Amino acid sequence: MSNYLGAIDQGTTSTRFIVFDRSGRISSVAQREHEQIYPKPGWVEHDPEEIWRRTHEVIGAAMKEKGFRSKDLAAIGITNQRETTLMWNRRTAHAIHNAIVWQDTRVEDDVAEFAKNGGQDRFRAKTGLPLATYFSGMKIRWMLNNVKDARAMAEAGDILFGNIDSYLVWKLTGGPNGGVHVTDVTNASRTQLMDLHTLQWDKDLLDAFSIPAAVLPKIVSSSEVYGTAKVPEIEGVPVAGILGDQQAALVGQTCFDVGQAKNTYGTGCFLLMNAGTEPVLSKYGLLTTVAFKFGDKPASYALEGSVAISGALVQWLRDNLGLIAQSKDVETLARTVKDNGGVYFVPAFSGLFAPYWQSSARGVIVGLTRYANKGHIARAALEATAYQTREVLEAMELDSGHKIDALRTDGGMVEDELLMQFQADILNRDVLRPLIKETTALGASYAAGLAVGFYKNLNELRDKWGVDHTWKARMEEGEREKLFAQWKKAVTRSMNWVE
Repeated sequence: MSNYLGAIDQGTTSTRFIVFDRSGRISSVAQREHEQIYPKPGWVEHDPEEIWRRTHEVIGAAMKEKGFRSKDLAAIGITNQRETTLMWNRRTAHAIHNAIVWQDTRVEDDVAEFAKNGGQDRFRAKTGLPLATYFSGMKIRWMLNNVKDARAMAEAGDILFGNIDSYLVWKLTGGPNGGVHVTDVTNASRTQLMDLHTLQWDKDLLDAFSIPAAVLPKIVSSSEVYGTAKVPEIEGVPVAGILGDQQAALVGQTCFDVGQAKNTYGTGCFLLMNAGTEPVLSKYGLLTTVAFKFGDKPASYALEGSVAISGALVQWLRDNLGLIAQSKDVETLARTVKDNGGVYFVPAFSGLFAPYWQSSARGVIVGLTRYANKGHIARAALEATAYQTREVLEAMELDSGHKIDALRTDGGMVEDELLMQFQADILNRDVLRPLIKETTALGASYAAGLAVGFYKNLNELRDKWGVDHTWKARMEEGEREKLFAQWKKAVTRSMNWVE
C-alpha cells in the first residue's frame, strides 16, 4: 500500500522534492538552488534545463534518503513559481530562450503602450489582473517577437508555452515521447489570457497579445490525474495535482472557507484570501485569481496582494551589500538596535506591486542620518515586509467586506521572531504560525492526494491544521499609526523614478 505523497516545489531560487506521510509530516526532503541570471538591469532569467536537472536531482535524493520506491508514493503534486514564462520546442525539448522570471521588467514599455488603449485595467473585468510586467502573456509576446523564428515556429505548432508547472509535467510524463501539455486553472489565471468566468483561453485576449492558441497547454483542474511519471525513481506514479505556489500555500493552510487568509513570506510576499465561488473584482489594487479547483467541483476564487520583494531583500543585504553572512543573521543584526532609527527601506526593485502597481518605482532608503547604522538598515528591511503586508490586508478587507481577524503565515521568514512580532504589532491582529510550516509543498500534496483518494475530503485536511505559535499585538496605537504614516510617506519617494 502507498502511504506517502510526493511534492515538487519549484520556486524562484530553488527546487525541492518532499515526501509527506499521511498525517502531512515530512518524511524526506531534498533541495537544490539554481542560478539567477541578470542579463540587463530589470531583466531576470532562469535556465530551464538547469531547473529540470535540479528537479531530477532532488527527486532522486529525497527518494534515496529513506529508501523510498515508486510503489511507496500514491501520487505526486507540483507547485511552482507562477508567471515565470518559458517556451520550448516540442520535438527537441530545448527551450527557445531562458525562462523570463515573474520579477522581470523588460516588457515595461509594452505595458505602457497597451495601457494607452483602455488604461491599466483594460483586461481586468475578464482576467482579474491589471496590465503589468508581472504576468505571462506579455512575456510570451516578447519571446515571439524577439527570438529568431519563434513566431513562425509557434504558428506551425512546433513550440509550446508553459509556466514552470506545464514544463515539469510535460518532462515528467515523457517529454517529446507523449508528454502531457497541461496547466491548472491557478496557473492559467496568471497568464492574463484566461477568462476567469469560463476558465478557458479567451480568443479576444489571444488576439490582443498576438499569441497563437497552438502554443497553449490544456487547462485542467488543480486535482486530477494528468498522467504518470516516466522518470526512473518515480516511474508509474500518478502526477495528480498542480497549484501555483501561493494557491498551494492557501490549500496547505486549509483556507477552504470564505474570508480565511494566509500570507507567505518567501522571495516575495503574497497574501491570499478565499473569496468564494464567484470572482470578486478589486477596486483597491488587488488581483482576482483562481484559488483552486478540485476535480469537477466548482472553482474557488481568491483576492491576492502581491509584494515583489520581501525575503529577496534579505538576500540582497547578504549578497549585494555583504551586511550579513547568512539570511538568518538578519534578525541578529536587526536586534542590535531598539528601533528603526527613523530609517525606511522601500524595496521597489521591480517597481511596486499591490496595491500601487507602479512599474516606474524603484527602491529607496529614506530617513538616513549620521545616527543610522547597518542594524537600522537590517531592521528597516524586515519592517518593509510587515508594512507592505498591512497595505495589502487593508485593501483586501475593503474589497471583500470581510475583516481578517487572524493571519495565517508560512514561508521561510516565519522563523524570524522579530519580524513576526512586528507584523502583529503593525496589523493589530493575531499572527499565527502553523504546526506544519511547509505549506506550499503540502498544498500540492493535498491536491494530488484528493485526486487519487488518498484523502477522502476537505474536512480530513482541515483536521490536520494546527497552530505552532501565536503573536499578539503589543504596540501602542499612537506608535503604530505614526510608524505606518512614515512608511506611506517613504513609498511616495520611490514612485516615478524611471522616466
